[in-house]
Amino acid sequence: MATLPPITNNPDVRYLGRVLGDVIRAYGGETLYERTEAIRSASVERHRGNGQGSPDVGLGALDLDETLDFVRGFMLFSMLANLAEDRQGIAAEEGADVAAALQRLAGAGVDRDAVLALLDRALIAPVLTAHPTEVRRKSMIDHRNRIAQLMALRDRGVDTTPEGDQVDEAIVRQVALLWQTRVLRRERLYVTDEVETALSYLRDVFLPVIPALYQRWDRALGARVPAFLRPGSWIGGDRDGNPFVTADSLRAALARASRAVLGYYLDQLHAMGAELSISSDHGAVDEGVLALAEASGDTSETRSDEPYRRAISGIYARTAATYQKLTGEPAPRPGTLRGEPYPDPAALRADLKTIARPLSAEGAGLLGTGGAIGRLIRAVEVFGLHLATLDLRQNSAVHEKVVAEMLRGAGVCADYTALDEDARVMLLRQELATPRPLTSRFTTFSDETASELAIVQAAADAHATYGAACIRQYIVSMTKSVSDLLEVHLLLKEVGLYRPASDDAPASAAVMAVPLFETIEDLEAAPSIMTEWFAIPEVRDIARARGHQEVMIGYSDSNKDGGYLTSTWQLSRASTALKPVFDAAGVGMQLFHGRGGAVGRGGGSSFAAIRAQPAGTVQGRIRITEQGEVIAGKYGTRESATTNLEAMASATLLASLEPEQLSNSDNASFAAAMDRLSDAAFRAYRGLVYETEGFRTFFRQMTPIAEIAGLKIGSRPASRKQSDAIEDLRAIPWVFSWAQARVMLPGWYGVGQAIAGFEDRALLREMAQGWPLFAATLANMEMVLAKSDMGIAERYAGLVEDAALRDRVFGRIRDGWQQTHDGLLDVTAQLHLLEKHPALDASIRLRLPYIEPLNLLQIELMKRHRAGEADERVRQGILLSINAIATALRNSG
Repeated sequence: MATLPPITNNPDVRYLGRVLGDVIRAYGGETLYERTEAIRSASVERHRGNGQGSPDVGLGALDLDETLDFVRGFMLFSMLANLAEDRQGIAAEEGADVAAALQRLAGAGVDRDAVLALLDRALIAPVLTAHPTEVRRKSMIDHRNRIAQLMALRDRGVDTTPEGDQVDEAIVRQVALLWQTRVLRRERLYVTDEVETALSYLRDVFLPVIPALYQRWDRALGARVPAFLRPGSWIGGDRDGNPFVTADSLRAALARASRAVLGYYLDQLHAMGAELSISSDHGAVDEGVLALAEASGDTSETRSDEPYRRAISGIYARTAATYQKLTGEPAPRPGTLRGEPYPDPAALRADLKTIARPLSAEGAGLLGTGGAIGRLIRAVEVFGLHLATLDLRQNSAVHEKVVAEMLRGAGVCADYTALDEDARVMLLRQELATPRPLTSRFTTFSDETASELAIVQAAADAHATYGAACIRQYIVSMTKSVSDLLEVHLLLKEVGLYRPASDDAPASAAVMAVPLFETIEDLEAAPSIMTEWFAIPEVRDIARARGHQEVMIGYSDSNKDGGYLTSTWQLSRASTALKPVFDAAGVGMQLFHGRGGAVGRGGGSSFAAIRAQPAGTVQGRIRITEQGEVIAGKYGTRESATTNLEAMASATLLASLEPEQLSNSDNASFAAAMDRLSDAAFRAYRGLVYETEGFRTFFRQMTPIAEIAGLKIGSRPASRKQSDAIEDLRAIPWVFSWAQARVMLPGWYGVGQAIAGFEDRALLREMAQGWPLFAATLANMEMVLAKSDMGIAERYAGLVEDAALRDRVFGRIRDGWQQTHDGLLDVTAQLHLLEKHPALDASIRLRLPYIEPLNLLQIELMKRHRAGEADERVRQGILLSINAIATALRNSG
């Protein structure tokens, strides 16, 4: 890889490719380098020549050891190309920052006061989850991030690092370390490992980036904006289908997060103490600062005239005491002073504000409230003592069993599961109206019930320790009825997180029960369920007092259930249908979008997706899951995190405040067209996936689904049950497998048939140009089609043992792809895919010559493995190829 093909104009890709080529030659030897270069060159030439020539050129010359090294080399090139493109802003979108959004809104007649009023009640939350699609070890990501930092120095013309190393030599050293770092995990991830990985992003990226973003937004709006952007996490609290998430893992996740955020505060206070050397000899000192200085216990003669430093010493001592109280360990740099722990983040913030206030007032505000102290105050507002709000999640079927056992044990109801929905609701409301508990220390429960009760007790303990902001949502997977939500309230009541109404106070819930609607049927039922939910007076009163109620909508399972187009449309329809339900109840709506990385799981541009939400459904409040490889891609560096958080914030502002561009008549005609398209796509998708005899066997033999199970990339099992049914398979391995085989079926199948059967193409073209939802839907699908390859897919189909089954099913897939390809080009008025998106087109074309040989090697290794070849290198090669292909495709899971 001494030189890269002129398929890219990105100088960083070329530079890093040359470095990698030199590293392969130095550490892998001349023979490996020459064979790798020969395969690379042949593959590049083949793609330049529009597919001419054999794709297998040179692969047969590799022995097993060389195959493993070759795959690593191509995987590292893709990783470095991803890094280079992220730095150059390949994925950046026009207007995807708050300043541009404000300018656009001003042009539409929306003034600054309207923006500030929205932000006063807004919440934007990226929520990190542990869904297993991040195939790279953390060590690989760390080296990648160091290279990004070094490249930033190189951009600025800096020759040496702060440590004194030559920048170019340091980059070569990091690439060499990447080459020599083991790619695959040897042990399966545990929940604690997933917690630590998420904490590294929260601590190293979110903590410094978010306060700096607020300073930028304050300047853009000319006022101090409310703390509306707050990160969240599922890791350690999401036990739906994960038996390894327990009360202990919840406590560990919370404690480690608190340790991280308090350690950050201590570091910032230490640096601030060194900076604020203001002497009382040079001016009057604010009484509040003097009071803090006197209370600090700092009697050092050398600081007797430096009240700010003495005050900060006292704050530091109290923060260190808080650290020890909450973590059970002494602070990393404990200091000599002793202080009382802070009872809550508000008390810490108040002390910091006492220091900041006179700095802003004196000297015409030259010292201001910006700088380090302004960022620290903002950090305390956003991150508190808990760092990130941790959600709880469990399946409604588990709650049903637990509540049935509790009611039976308390002598209330012998068989709760035998009751119909009305009877369940009546019984649950009766129990929720009384403070009497259903459990006692003398009651013996099953392991499952005891575990669930321990979880809610740990949540109650966390509220007492870290504050209510540490856990605010309890998500109920597979919500089918109102009783599914009331059951959560009953569990919360046992530990005091739900309080019945009394003479002194109305009913209250410190943790919100959140329904998750996942399948197509669930999404259609969502408005009626929420109507029934708000019809319960105590529920409606709690929601009104809170100001909002959250509803989570799931992209992954709705896609696996009904296909890409139907999922996209039903999610939009459900959001639209929910709005009048919330309006009638007088409750603000907060949607939580359960998006994954792949288009089949809601992937694609977050900016475009938020902009495309139905009118009136965002309302300044939105939460979005971020998982797997998406976390590293969006938040792997401070620069990329800044870009992506800006995009999320600006899109939310535009979706909430920008006047609608479409008339009601247009919306009605567009919606009717989408209904027809969705119905046709649904029938085609269900017909293939769920109604075709043998499809389950075809899928499991064609794709590396069985081999993916060997990747130690998550703590959660691949299937919800011991079954090979598509219905029981989790959406992540479903999508991931199709991506590896270059079919990408969940991101497009059925759409081509729907377009082909729609006569009014002019209407579809109008929708593609004038309706953000349809435009975003087509744009995401177009990216998927560009990454798919039916020629390669046909080779994977060759793994299917039954030739008749193979030909029958793959023929339908190939024909469906062609229909979708042709229909999309017709509707978008393009001659080829991504014609209107040249930067994305170049990005994908850069990778194709590197992905194709990996696919071909993977197929060959899978054949050998499935034939019984026991050489461990064969298995390692398969797993490495899965890793490499996922890295090259980027949004594959």
